[in-house]
Amino acid sequence: MIRPGEDFKAGVERDPATRSAFELFLTSPGLHALWSHQVAHMLWGWGWRIPARIHAFWTRFWTGIEIHPGAQIGRRVVIDHGMGVVIGETAIIGDDVMLYHGVTLGASEITDGKRHPTIGNGVIIGATAVVLGPITIGDNAKIGANAVVTKDVPAGAVVIGPRGEVRS
Repeated sequence: MIRPGEDFKAGVERDPATRSAFELFLTSPGLHALWSHQVAHMLWGWGWRIPARIHAFWTRFWTGIEIHPGAQIGRRVVIDHGMGVVIGETAIIGDDVMLYHGVTLGASEITDGKRHPTIGNGVIIGATAVVLGPITIGDNAKIGANAVVTKDVPAGAVVIGPRGEVRS
């Protein structure tokens, strides 16, 4: 369900370059992609798979952000500078998550069932970070820019570097 008040507040609070909800509404591809995803996700849930995929395709065309209609996304999620963000079908994203440009929440193998990450509440994922597989990123963890994460990350941990080194 679209919650403009929550989404506007979260976007303005987390992006110092955005000065108002009106500016966010007019200029944020991340906000538009998240709202559009809610429509595609609803269609997906009704079993209208092809219309959901077509809707997601057009959202990617207009925003540069690719979110599979099957992905589950929590409240007050912010995608800042979202170009190139990819969120896979079985990804689950908690509340109050911040994603920067180029983030991939992808699969590590082709299989049926859960194959994308579960992201806890309050997580920050830096630019071009790649989180792969059916792993869990704990609440309030921070994934640094360019990190490649293929193993579970505990709550509150910081992950850095191309080898996904976990620091507490």
